[in-house]
Amino acid sequence: MKVKICGLTNPQEAEYLNRYHADFAGMVLYYPKSKRNITIELAGQIMKCLHKNIKKVAVVVSPTLEQAVEIEKSGFDYIQIHGHIPEHFFEHINIPVLKAFNVTDMDSYEQYHRCEGIAGYVFDAIEPGSGNTFDWSKVSLIPKDEKLLLLAGGLTPDNVAEAIRYVQPDGVDVSTGVECDSGVGKSEEKIRQFIQNANCAAK
Repeated sequence: MKVKICGLTNPQEAEYLNRYHADFAGMVLYYPKSKRNITIELAGQIMKCLHKNIKKVAVVVSPTLEQAVEIEKSGFDYIQIHGHIPEHFFEHINIPVLKAFNVTDMDSYEQYHRCEGIAGYVFDAIEPGSGNTFDWSKVSLIPKDEKLLLLAGGLTPDNVAEAIRYVQPDGVDVSTGVECDSGVGKSEEKIRQFIQNANCAAK
């Protein structure tokens, strides 16, 4: 079971991912509406602190081609795209894409399902990053293929095992669910519990 911890905002949080063996680290870029939005320079500092086995994911909303090029040059392993993918994107960008869907646009899954540049999917709640769950049956009905399927949206250390058993995804993705109680920064203990519970559920 792959685990992605999203919304990193400082190098200390990278150490938590190293310590508990996360598989993916997500950083929000070019989206000032998010409290987790960081500069690409800070993202570079965080990436330097991550273990080489942890895949680095740039999380963006309807990016421009110029932004995607900058992300690719910065050393990210994946770009996770919410919203629209720019026209002619795959003619200019070689970085693998994780296409994010929410409960309002899952019908568009089919058009990306056959796209070679799409390495996987992230299924999220109607408002990504809100910490809200959604009807998992919508994902369980989608036919699996060889691409990575990550379940997100309101996951916490308390419900991640149930979500894994219900949906049977390739991995799970969390941000709000492992934040400190203050809502600022990530909690080391919640990250530990989330990863541990996800791994136990997958056995």
